[in-house]
Amino acid sequence: MIPGESSGSGIILRLLRVSLHVGFAVLLLVATARVLMSGPGLSGWLAFIPALLLAAVYFIGTVLEKRHSTDTKRFDPHPYAGWWLGAVSVLWLVLIWFSADFVWLAFPLFFLQLHVLPRRVALPVIAASTVLVVVALWFHNRGAAGPALEMPMVLGPVFGAAFAVITGLAYRALYLEAENQRLAAEELRRTRGELARSQHDAGTLTERARLAREIHDTLAQGFSSIVLMSRSAEKALDDGDTAAARERLRTVQETASANLAEARNFVRGLQSPALEQMSLVGSLRRLCEKTETEAAARGAGFRCRFDLEGTPVELSNPYSTTLLRAAQASLANVWVHAKARNAVVTLSFMGTEVAMDIYDDGVGFRPPAAAGGDQPQPRDGSGYGLRSLRERVTALAGTLDIESAPDEGTVVAIRLPLVDSAAAGKPASGLRA
Repeated sequence: MIPGESSGSGIILRLLRVSLHVGFAVLLLVATARVLMSGPGLSGWLAFIPALLLAAVYFIGTVLEKRHSTDTKRFDPHPYAGWWLGAVSVLWLVLIWFSADFVWLAFPLFFLQLHVLPRRVALPVIAASTVLVVVALWFHNRGAAGPALEMPMVLGPVFGAAFAVITGLAYRALYLEAENQRLAAEELRRTRGELARSQHDAGTLTERARLAREIHDTLAQGFSSIVLMSRSAEKALDDGDTAAARERLRTVQETASANLAEARNFVRGLQSPALEQMSLVGSLRRLCEKTETEAAARGAGFRCRFDLEGTPVELSNPYSTTLLRAAQASLANVWVHAKARNAVVTLSFMGTEVAMDIYDDGVGFRPPAAAGGDQPQPRDGSGYGLRSLRERVTALAGTLDIESAPDEGTVVAIRLPLVDSAAAGKPASGLRA
């Protein structure tokens, strides 16, 4: 059985393969017909039985091989190729004993022997088959030609065997080339599939990380503000201060509306709604005012000031969004955890980079780097903010530094290079504060 061919030199291989099978069938059919038409006798019909068996064995083997070559999940006949070739050879030996007409089947058998068997085994087997052909021709023609061998009886099989060996070696070279191309193509398809899967997984993880950052920096903080403001409104109602309660409920409505807009926008991958309505400078100034208002509603005497240094330039969406999210996350930590009375947000445009510093005079803490490495994240997710902020800044080739110590306040410093910003160095026009 000949292993399946594939692309590359496939046309030549298929042509040789079809020629081999057709040649075998024609030689077997002609020899069988000549034996049956040679005259009445039992020997002719006795030769018909092994001829029919030979046709069946040969046909079954080639069909199984062809089915496997087109679908590797089907039965693989290759481990039994040697046994199949042995059965074909035995039936051929039986037939050449009946009639010399079957000796010409040796030529397609030479190709099969050379392809199925290892070369070191195939060449001796072909030589032995050639000797058998010569002996069979002499045996069946000894009455007419005499006991001596004639030159055509030897030269014909020998030249036929030599031609078969040369052609078979050429076929095998083509086959190996085509097989190597098939294996390379399969490896390429497998590699492409693995690359596509890895890219899909990487994209999934990236999108998951993006959503986690957006949820933490927008929705989670908004919901926290809503909870705190709702409690403050409830307390105002208990105290009979309906005006304060109404003001805080209005703040709750505004925060919920802003959260809804943020959710719709970051799902679509757009910038913050605040940045669509005004510039980064205006958004940061408004954020400071909103933080003061929410702190006052909770009864905290917290002041937040915004400072601008340098001439503002237009920033691309990733830059503006990163800076705004950093300010939102930092200020949320300040008035929730730091117990600070004052905070200052400073945005600085310094030619080739933009910087933002958020300072507070709160209780401070020990940053992870100062504590000797990454600290375990709290299970409630409250430790996610700094890691999320660092990921945002790193994605823009920026730096994030945190300076803090217990009872000494905190400074969050962000530096972003403007070389990758589409409008770096271009003065901002129409700034809406």
